[in-house]
Amino acid sequence: MAAVTNWTGREANTLRRALRLSVTGFAEHLGAARRTVAKWSSQGEKVQLRADMQAALDTVLARAAPDVLERFEALRRHDTRGALAVATRPPGAVDADTGKDGSGTDSDGDVQRRRFLQGATGTGMAVLPNVTPLLDALVSLPMAREAEPVALPLRQLARGVAAAKAAYQACRYEQVLGGLTILLPTLAPTRSDAEGDQRTRVDAVASDLYHVVGSVLLKVGDRGMALVAAEKSVQAGTASQDPVAMATSARIMTHALMSNGHTRQARSLAEKAAGTLERDTRLMSSDQLAVYGALLLRGAVAAARSDDRDSAQAMIDEATRAAARLGYDGNDRWTGFGATNVLLHQVNVALTLGDAGTAITLARQVPLDKIRLAERKASFFVDVARAYTRWGRYEHALDALRIAYDVAPEELRCRPAVQHIAGDLAALSRGHVRTAVVEFTRRVGILV
Repeated sequence: MAAVTNWTGREANTLRRALRLSVTGFAEHLGAARRTVAKWSSQGEKVQLRADMQAALDTVLARAAPDVLERFEALRRHDTRGALAVATRPPGAVDADTGKDGSGTDSDGDVQRRRFLQGATGTGMAVLPNVTPLLDALVSLPMAREAEPVALPLRQLARGVAAAKAAYQACRYEQVLGGLTILLPTLAPTRSDAEGDQRTRVDAVASDLYHVVGSVLLKVGDRGMALVAAEKSVQAGTASQDPVAMATSARIMTHALMSNGHTRQARSLAEKAAGTLERDTRLMSSDQLAVYGALLLRGAVAAARSDDRDSAQAMIDEATRAAARLGYDGNDRWTGFGATNVLLHQVNVALTLGDAGTAITLARQVPLDKIRLAERKASFFVDVARAYTRWGRYEHALDALRIAYDVAPEELRCRPAVQHIAGDLAALSRGHVRTAVVEFTRRVGILV
């Protein structure tokens, strides 16, 4: 095995994964601060380790058991392939996961992103065929159509948005993308024809529409354009002057900020928006209470991604109280909020903080019969697969992916996160498990 000549955060995190240790466990093993080890995990090769940490990692690697060394080498090879793909990308090309070019800056605008997505099939990112028309509609580019869009009656527009949201929660992404592409061009004429209170109601529906657009773009990995959609949702929510619409738009903005690496801003926004909603409404309706709790859960995930364990736990605790006050697992204002949803987020938060064992323990407590939304159930089993992969239980991880696929095939085919998990399983597993992983990914169309 080749020695590591220069330890960066990426190599250190690879060794942690090979040892099957959580961030906390690895920090204790090295005698380092947990925050330091978490920084290695989040910033990768951007972090150059101090000389004393380099020496400590040399010692740990030298004393590692043969199976640990084998996993370490397999993970290094897998990670290097990903780094090589970035390094050899043509100048100005856009990364499928980050929406940025090789320089780390945003690409030259929305049109360039759209062109990349149009030709992205076969690059490792599964793109549904009608993503490009959706992006055209989002940035108001001309599209080939038989007639100019016309205003819709508000009730019809609201029904269309509700149908798109329902299709999204059922993981029928091709269907929802087609519906959104039709609805987006109608917003401008519908708003132009409306007056007074009718216009503010159109703005509230528009905020929900852009929320769905942002959500589905995050699913397919276009984080940059998802942020564009989130900004439009916030603008429409603010124009509506509806406290719930404004809070709902803050949910998608929190998610988009978090997915683009702005975790501290995301946590702050979620906390502030939840506080504003509570102050302005006193949380007197089920919609208000559900959106409040959902915002706190999104903020808890953002806090975990910033390695802010205390803030994450505080928001989980407050969301738990909100769920108890609501008293049922529902889907008010499309949040899917309730006690079960809080538990699902606890699993994700534990996993984000590097505590795969805790995530599995929590996952075993989830009442599966109470997860009524396909999107939430599939996402839960993807989290379980990720936790088992980190824990070294590769066959269990594959079983979780199979369940997720049975629940929602499109969820697995279009999510970059699933491709990463499947890639790790293919790199780390051996024997009949690896054969089963390869067969499964080929059968269901996951690119690794």
